[in-house]
Amino acid sequence: MKRSRVILPFIIAIAVFLLYYFYGGSSTPAGQQSLVRLYESDISSLKEAFNGSATSVRVLVLVSPT
Repeated sequence: MKRSRVILPFIIAIAVFLLYYFYGGSSTPAGQQSLVRLYESDISSLKEAFNGSATSVRVLVLVSPT
């Protein structure tokens, strides 16, 4: 059997998995606020929320695909 016929289904399966993993939505545990995707227009609301909780522990994580 040709090598490409064996490898191609695995490559397609991995691509489908990665698309679902990164773009398939997200969920959070019960009692936790939902996840938020930030855009340039949302920066001011992030700043207000971050500064408004000055008495509690705050963690800001930025993840870049590059």
